[in-house]
Amino acid sequence: MTRARTPEEIDALITAAQEGDRRALARLITLVENEGPAVEAVLQRLYPLTGNAYVIGITGAPGTGKSTLVNAMTREYRSRGLTVGIIAIDPTSPFSGGALLGDRVRMRDLVGDPGVFIRSMATRGSLGGLARATDDVVLLLDAMGFDRILIETVGVGQAEVDIASSAHTVIVVEAPGMGDDIQAIKAGILEIADIFVVNKADREGAERTVMALQAMLGLAPRTMTHHGRRMRVDMPEEARAWVPPIIKTVATRGEGVPELVDAVERHRAYLLESGEFHRREATRVAHELDHILREALLQRLVRRISPARLEATVQQVVARRVDPYTAAAELMRREEEARGEDRGDGGA
Repeated sequence: MTRARTPEEIDALITAAQEGDRRALARLITLVENEGPAVEAVLQRLYPLTGNAYVIGITGAPGTGKSTLVNAMTREYRSRGLTVGIIAIDPTSPFSGGALLGDRVRMRDLVGDPGVFIRSMATRGSLGGLARATDDVVLLLDAMGFDRILIETVGVGQAEVDIASSAHTVIVVEAPGMGDDIQAIKAGILEIADIFVVNKADREGAERTVMALQAMLGLAPRTMTHHGRRMRVDMPEEARAWVPPIIKTVATRGEGVPELVDAVERHRAYLLESGEFHRREATRVAHELDHILREALLQRLVRRISPARLEATVQQVVARRVDPYTAAAELMRREEEARGEDRGDGGA
């Protein structure tokens, strides 16, 4: 268990990280990941410094070459003089709780570049392709002055929609020879993509994959889902103006990567010029507040329920004497009564 940090120690870590100390930055991220009381202190101090980074999400099925693509994009951004923070999400074992965190191995040629920071994060059981603390780590990297932040999701197919609530531009990566050409039409994936990439485009079947994507884009309804919010055909015309381009790449050789980065920057310019950037940012903040409120209320409720009462309720549900919904409602009712007694309402 991580030792609690004093306010002075946190201030020292923040100062050192701002001066370029990567170990201090890594320790701050660890504090945020552990979700202790230090999280609020760190983010309250750094939040005024955020809002400058551009966040790019890279998602897609396993085997499409996402890590290699992130590596190639980072090298391209560095050649353009921009700094890059990378958050690479790895799935956690449901049995041991551990994670491979293998992206550091695949991106080892970036190690030592002072303009690049790589952080592998385990999902720790969180669904949707991201780790629970991803948004907080994005804020940390933003506050530290990184120009572009790349988030690579775990690559679990249909569950990859959470990235749409964290990134400004979402890249969906496909690859030929994955066994089916309908990968592109899996639920949610088509709708969250701002840019499609057909990686490993030197393989046979690349053109078929491109044509399948083009067909699906043509058949897609005039509705879009961005950052968890569905926008219908009556949305402002400028919000419908962006048509996701399809970029072919061979990430291992860097082919098509400059064109992909150009497409990302065009999308950024489009968001800023159309006003869509502000709408997405507002939705992202609403999602973040919703997450914080849910976590805070859940922790408050759990703290007030004794382990004995919780265990007794579990046994009642197991014995089928009560259903889970009724059991949860009863636990919340008792918590409300206890809270009323604490306030003195019972004596009114």
